[in-house]
Amino acid sequence: MLTEAQAWQALDAVEDPEIPVVSVTELGIVREVILGEDGLRVVVTPTYSGCPATEMIAESIVDALKAAGAGKVSVETRLAPPWSTDWIAESAREKLRAYGIVPPQPALPDGAQVVRFMSRKLPCPRCGSSHTTRLSEFGSTACKSLYRCEDCREPFEYFKPI
Repeated sequence: MLTEAQAWQALDAVEDPEIPVVSVTELGIVREVILGEDGLRVVVTPTYSGCPATEMIAESIVDALKAAGAGKVSVETRLAPPWSTDWIAESAREKLRAYGIVPPQPALPDGAQVVRFMSRKLPCPRCGSSHTTRLSEFGSTACKSLYRCEDCREPFEYFKPI
């Protein structure tokens, strides 16, 4: 049987299937690791309820934990509270930026929200220019938008704040 620390260490190596530069723990998808008499249970919250990678993530979690020595492993999907981009680790934000995806800024404290009347100019993750244009509300997945830098002309994605 694995310890909780060993389980978390094994989970740190499970890459997100859509963004392989970050792990499912760095994205905040893994919420809990519960050791019990009936085995190891991992609670996950997908980035959104219709995420097509949810099953693949669950399979990767089970495979990684069994390879690390766990016996029985189960994955529980929990949709409430919904996943938040605030759950992305700071180290993952830098990895996303280097990969070409602009991570969202952390939300305001105490549930405060910002009302924006004009689209915000996002800095290009490649050259840093704020001269960018949103090309599509949806990028390669529904949780990202597609942008282009008007200076270096490179496309990039933005992880939408949720």
